[in-house]
Amino acid sequence: MLLRCFSHPQNYALVRTPFVPNRRYVLDLTAADGLLATRGAMKAITKSGLALLAVTALVAVFVVVRTSTYRPPAAPGAIEVQLADALPVDLDRAAHHLSEAVRFRTVSHQDASQNDVAEWDRFHAWLQETYPAAHAAMTREVVAGHTLVYTWPGDDPTRAPIILMAHQDVVPVTPGTESDWRHGPFDGVIDEGAVWGRGSVDNKSSLIALFEAIEALAVDGFAPAASVIVLSGHDEEAGGSGAAAAAALLRDRGVRAEFALDEGLAIVADFPLLGRPVALIGIAEKGYGTLRVTAAAAGGHSSAPPSETGVATLARAVLAITERPFEMRFQGPAADMVRTLAPEAGFAVKLAVANEWLFEPLLIRQIGATPAGAASLHTTIAPTMLRGSPKENVLPQDAAAWINYRIAPWQTSAEVLERARAATAGLDVTVEWERPPYEPSPVSSITSRSWQILSAVAASGGEWPVAPGLVTATTDSRSLTGVATDIYRFQAIVASLREFEMIHGTNEHLTLDNLARMTSFYTRLIATTAR
Repeated sequence: MLLRCFSHPQNYALVRTPFVPNRRYVLDLTAADGLLATRGAMKAITKSGLALLAVTALVAVFVVVRTSTYRPPAAPGAIEVQLADALPVDLDRAAHHLSEAVRFRTVSHQDASQNDVAEWDRFHAWLQETYPAAHAAMTREVVAGHTLVYTWPGDDPTRAPIILMAHQDVVPVTPGTESDWRHGPFDGVIDEGAVWGRGSVDNKSSLIALFEAIEALAVDGFAPAASVIVLSGHDEEAGGSGAAAAAALLRDRGVRAEFALDEGLAIVADFPLLGRPVALIGIAEKGYGTLRVTAAAAGGHSSAPPSETGVATLARAVLAITERPFEMRFQGPAADMVRTLAPEAGFAVKLAVANEWLFEPLLIRQIGATPAGAASLHTTIAPTMLRGSPKENVLPQDAAAWINYRIAPWQTSAEVLERARAATAGLDVTVEWERPPYEPSPVSSITSRSWQILSAVAASGGEWPVAPGLVTATTDSRSLTGVATDIYRFQAIVASLREFEMIHGTNEHLTLDNLARMTSFYTRLIATTAR
């Protein structure tokens, strides 16, 4: 019993004592109050615990309901699509033609004066000779020197045209690596079930498959209701001025295409989220720009350096910029990709995506764990070149660094420049664009008729889901903004993530299966969309 003992008033402490008769006791109200308060607190805690449990239960129910009723944003079936029948593909003929196309050295150097422009002329003549029915069906225009614009006029002038794109040029072969190729990079050898050589994938494969499809359709008597425009740039690998000029021509004519389709994404055989093939169609591409950071200095002899050299100032500036990365966000095309594939990925992924309000940090952490994944969630910053003194014992009069940015669709080049200048405030440097940057492209629809047809044709080639995605590189299609309502980026080829590394690399090659798939894809796309 907790009592205050009045027989010992000097001991004003609480004691635990047995009850003795005839002794005066009084309850220590302070202690009693404390006890009651403790009991009250316990009751309150109990009530709070029950309330928390109730809230947790409600959240759990809410999460489960959202998961069970989740519907992906790019769900098929919004528009009923009746695909046209696929025409048979003469694979031997197509392989032979791609082999011949690879042999034309339409190499785009960064310095255009190094280009062998006669190769483009020879290539154009070969196209006309090789595809007579296609050239009889289409009108042909040459823009900006060697960019080609073909028009297959439709019978219904009220129908919006479609634009199909594939560039002619290829990147150079790195000097000294020629012997590393299994077959000569411009020999166009057909071996081991593939066509080998520079451009066999990027991007003469698309151009040849496209012409094979149009040739077959024309011979078969197909007459499009909607016009089909083929745009083939000559310098995509060196800036895309040809495609920009062609786009300006179409814009001046008031062309407003239903959609444009260019290279960009493909069918990834080992897509990490599912561990099986997924057809990814790019619905946007990141912006592109390179900042030049310059630190001025007095120069002089390295034996008597100032307290801080221009190189040191430049180094601090580069670090200041790179140490302030743009935050990753679960939004835009990359988020739509995950949202679309969530039902295919299992319950855990579906639960996380259906309840982004709760699991968004986890999604960002998981996707951003790889460089490629992180690149899809934010604007990237990549220092690529440095310039200082021409001699080891000479202080440079100025030092410069070039920092390449790939700008996320929700940001602008102005934001990038402002952020870089803020990071270097207080340092004696100038920060300017090396050349005018490209802004991120608009994000195309994943519910339109164009998307439904394109995704249906892409899915018809095999057992794989289709999802939107973000192209982190740049394509000629960026120039088509305002010319086409929607712009998509897709090649109907199947390859593993490792196999895609051959693009711009050594031993570039396209399997014959992929060549057949690409040709059939273009045939069905044209026949379905333009009929």
